[in-house]
Amino acid sequence: MSSGQRGPGVVHQDYIARIRYSNALPPPPYPPKLLDIPGTGLAGGQYTSAGYASKLAREQPLNIEADAELGMPIDMIGVPGIFNGDERAIFARPNATLHPADKALCKPLTAQGKANATGGGVSFLRRTEYTASQGPQHFASNTSKDMMRLRNDPKRRKLNTVDKEDPVNIIRNIVKGFDIAHPSDAYKGDDSTTNIRGAAVTDAELRAWTHPKHPTNSDLQLLDSYAVLPDLSALPTSNAYMIAKFQSNPLAGESYDERLDTAIMRPLDDAHMSAEYKRKMEDWDAATGKPQPLMEFDYEFFVPADGSAVHNIKRKFDVNDTENEDPDLYTDELDGERSFTFERLRTYETYNQHGHPDNYYNDSVALALHDPEGVLGEKRLEKAAYYYPIVQRTALRPKRKVGRMAATQTEDDRVDVISLQVRGYDESEQQMVLERQAGLDPSLRPDGAVESAA
Repeated sequence: MSSGQRGPGVVHQDYIARIRYSNALPPPPYPPKLLDIPGTGLAGGQYTSAGYASKLAREQPLNIEADAELGMPIDMIGVPGIFNGDERAIFARPNATLHPADKALCKPLTAQGKANATGGGVSFLRRTEYTASQGPQHFASNTSKDMMRLRNDPKRRKLNTVDKEDPVNIIRNIVKGFDIAHPSDAYKGDDSTTNIRGAAVTDAELRAWTHPKHPTNSDLQLLDSYAVLPDLSALPTSNAYMIAKFQSNPLAGESYDERLDTAIMRPLDDAHMSAEYKRKMEDWDAATGKPQPLMEFDYEFFVPADGSAVHNIKRKFDVNDTENEDPDLYTDELDGERSFTFERLRTYETYNQHGHPDNYYNDSVALALHDPEGVLGEKRLEKAAYYYPIVQRTALRPKRKVGRMAATQTEDDRVDVISLQVRGYDESEQQMVLERQAGLDPSLRPDGAVESAA
């Protein structure tokens, strides 16, 4: 473009927004009033101006007749002494209680129509001022003796304010709770990357720990207390548990079927579900704050073929049963080996899932109170409230036969019967369990050695 040519000019354009407001009010009950408007013509646009209607309103006279009593007749006949100048009969009684609706009538004329600037009773309406400087400070002489007296006065001593939202302060108060419960393990050194000193413990907090009281009902008394500990010896190889909620009763009947207590859920390998999970992980971005996608499975559900075998199956898993290794507890025999037989009931699919397998405390925990007194057999646990991490909650429903284009498994691959034998962990499984338990109990070394058994 040459210098002689001019660019396109700037065009000024107003933005017009047409907004319609709904009128939810009913129409007036009376017909509109017809006014005699002089016809002065359309010159000047007076009919469309905002002041035209106001001018008409001012010109219209009010047809309201105000009587001497302004619509509130007051009959003073019968009031004793009122016509003799004695007005004591109409005065307020000395001990009369003022109705809340009449308090506004007692305001002085200077306060009418003005909001209360003090905001009485409102905590967030305060004047910006220092509460310690309500009155002037006077000293006989500005000497160091007077300043030291002011500094040592506990009422005037400046409080050490700490930001409650500071992450370090939050950690200190959390550590303080453990220091109160276990004073011998309290860390007293300087702060480091591995240890942080807890906040100072007050005498009131120590008394509250040794003599606990209910926050609302002081008449309640503490009868017993339990320490909260993990039951590491009861954790499976996955180091956590999951809750499965069925859409309907798998074994519907008139009474509860005990075979549900020992049922087996077998996850199925589905190539389509694995590909869908892989696609979701590729699209997922942790920076967005959305929860990480979870792998969903289909499960085969197996129950004992014989209901009478449920009692023996529970005895096999009971660590307090001294005869749980007895082979006669098995009710069936397959290929010359004793076992329990489970039959396939149906296939279930996942339709709702919460939690994540990598986070032990993201969802919930199960808590069991254990008291060694009265327990038969080996007392392997001390008195405590033992918790068991629940990392996932899964909702299941019967799998529909018509669904995906490709079936989850063919008839030849489907398992109809499971022969179950109960045994302990081998060396590789025990090593895997100890490595996962190290995340719950720091007394377990990474190499698998155990310092103190749970």
